[in-house]
Amino acid sequence: MSSSAAPLPKPLASGAVHPVDEVLAAPRLIALGIQHVLVMYAGAVAVPLIIGAAIKAPREQVAFLITCDLLACGIASLLQSVGVWRFGIRLPVIMGVTFAAVGPMVAIGSDPSLGLLAIYGATIVAGIFTILMAPFVSRLLPLFPPVVTGTIITVIGISLVGVGINWAAGGVGNPQYGRPLYLGIAFFVLLSILLITRFGRGFVRNISVLLGLIIGTIVAALLGQVDFSRMSDSAWFAVVMPFSYGMPIFDPIACTTMCVVMVVVMIESLGMFLALGEICDRPLDKEDLTRGLRVDGLGTLIGGMLNTFPHSSFSQNVGLVGVTGVRSRWVCAAGGVILIILGLIPKLAAIVASVPSFVLGGAGLVMFGMVTATGIRILAGVNLEEKPNNLLIIAISIAFGMIPIVSQQFFGQFPHFLGPLLHSGILLASISAVVLNAYFNGARGLATHGFDPVHAAHGVGAGESASHD
Repeated sequence: MSSSAAPLPKPLASGAVHPVDEVLAAPRLIALGIQHVLVMYAGAVAVPLIIGAAIKAPREQVAFLITCDLLACGIASLLQSVGVWRFGIRLPVIMGVTFAAVGPMVAIGSDPSLGLLAIYGATIVAGIFTILMAPFVSRLLPLFPPVVTGTIITVIGISLVGVGINWAAGGVGNPQYGRPLYLGIAFFVLLSILLITRFGRGFVRNISVLLGLIIGTIVAALLGQVDFSRMSDSAWFAVVMPFSYGMPIFDPIACTTMCVVMVVVMIESLGMFLALGEICDRPLDKEDLTRGLRVDGLGTLIGGMLNTFPHSSFSQNVGLVGVTGVRSRWVCAAGGVILIILGLIPKLAAIVASVPSFVLGGAGLVMFGMVTATGIRILAGVNLEEKPNNLLIIAISIAFGMIPIVSQQFFGQFPHFLGPLLHSGILLASISAVVLNAYFNGARGLATHGFDPVHAAHGVGAGESASHD
């Protein structure tokens, strides 16, 4: 990097352990791990439910898909947070099934000549493709200076806030969506988290989201809004065998489509990793990003083998790291173990599933808003005085990112196979920001400042801001 780049964060004292690598006491790890699982659970099980409904699977089969999903999520989360060889970004990351693949998977699964086995075949091929492509995608890091990174992270946060809003209203598809009781409990959860964060100390403050969810669930149960029927219908133990439905079908078109979807997933993960690196104060380089993207691929490969679907790093949990301030990757490793246990013991999974979506919504508004705030904090360090065109980059890119959020039919007349590309606000914002930044700031700016997107957001003062794009 040139001498004008932002200074590196101060090194830790000799022998000190970075907060990301800190191993907490077992009780704290378990409690904080449960907190992460509760945050991601609704998103994790939504995809199996959608696919199960699309292929008209019986209830027992849908339950098995959820079991397989939780097991694969747990394994992938362990790989991502702990790291094995050249796999794993070694940050507090929870893995889950990606929503980007839902549309193509519904189309594949609904085709009588393809079905579920073709989804698994395409998932396996897409996983291998992602592992092989990870080093090349990570080389895009020079295209992500602070003006690009901050914009993308802001759009990620805005996208997630929409999820939290829908949760708070009772969940999309709920016939009582927006019921005042739902909104009241969601607000109560939000208020509880804020009070615990303001007046709590130490560990109590760290688990403010978990405590808020517990309080909200108790209130909802007292008001008769918690459904415990799934517990009686669930088995105590489940054995997940690879290829339980038979050998996968490797349809060329389905495999190609899923590979394109994983390109979208990798770009989204790239932005999420940069956001997490910023929150955790751990600078990321190309090799870090490569290891993280490889687990997106390995998790997808494992998913296809374990009767489930493509995986990616969950953005939902990034906000939780920002709210609690707990940056230890071992917390997410504990979350991975908990997910594996839930996958093997469906009865316990049913307990977690009993938490109403509107309870999660109250917590989601806090956590997802924190992701947006992180993006804004990065943008605060961008030079807007001497480079006013950066305002155009930010404004237009955020506007592009809002298109799928505001109108799912905006690109409705375009070919269906472009859906994974055009319906991802994060991808649209990324492309817009990268292209506009190259146009206004030129390739020289990319080569000079692009390799340090995390450091560039630190300590930008009056004497330093002029050196950043």
